[in-house]
Amino acid sequence: MLKFLPSTVRGIVAAALLGLNTLFWCTLLFALSLVKLALPVRAARVVIDRGLNGIANRWIACNSGWMRLTQRTEWDVAGLEGLEPAGWYMVNCNHQSWVDILVLQHVLNRRIPLLKFFLKQQLIYVPVIGIAWWALDFPFMRRHSEAYLRKHPEKRFDDLETTRRACEKFAHIPTSVMNFAEGTRFTPEKHRAQHSPYRHLLKPKAGALALALGVLGAKFRSYLDLTIVYPSGRPTFWHFLCGDVPRIVVRARRLPIPLEFSGGDYARDPQHRKAIQHWLQALWQQKDEEIEALLAEQDRG
Repeated sequence: MLKFLPSTVRGIVAAALLGLNTLFWCTLLFALSLVKLALPVRAARVVIDRGLNGIANRWIACNSGWMRLTQRTEWDVAGLEGLEPAGWYMVNCNHQSWVDILVLQHVLNRRIPLLKFFLKQQLIYVPVIGIAWWALDFPFMRRHSEAYLRKHPEKRFDDLETTRRACEKFAHIPTSVMNFAEGTRFTPEKHRAQHSPYRHLLKPKAGALALALGVLGAKFRSYLDLTIVYPSGRPTFWHFLCGDVPRIVVRARRLPIPLEFSGGDYARDPQHRKAIQHWLQALWQQKDEEIEALLAEQDRG
């Protein structure tokens, strides 16, 4: 409807709609969160958590609404058939931009339970939305540098403990545990610094995924592997708001989770750790090849 507007005007309109949508639903979210704090009874919290997730799903649906209103982006999505909104899913995806989060929410909303992301600790200070993530029990991770961990080895497993506590909460209602295995957004500079063996990906980290499987492995319906490709190049958030992303490609596949990954001790069992790392690295190689094929297909088109 508003796709005829100049790019910058569309961006301003989209940003305003996103802001108003966030303020409206977060007001309801915060009010219900106060009730949750006042009722520290698990049965009550399960009911309230369902309400909080419902609010978040409506926020996502409204975001999809302003995307359709303001954007001319072509969405090429495949592989989402047969998903169930009442099951538990372990979700993994490559990570290039802040846009990835809106893309994943847009294509998965109400197909599977609300995505719960592993977030950097600093993101809790993002105005409004940081507190919303906290209210929704998103796990916040303290990622320490290797230099810091050498001085404070006792901190090495802090993130794993945070993950374990979060996953115990997720066991009470259907949840999609979302993990960007690369741990950060892809950039050419990071790719070179890592000496990554992949053409389009950073090296994957298995820790959070492994602990989620260890705590919730028996509940997960499957491992949902998603790949996002921006054929015209990695967009900024502003480019996305302006509708200047011509095409977004999303591919999904459901994979079985090896039974032996449930209940293992990733932190202290080296054989278990190597098995999960090798499994994830093989998946990452397949993902890299898929991205290469999708980009080649775009070039031929």
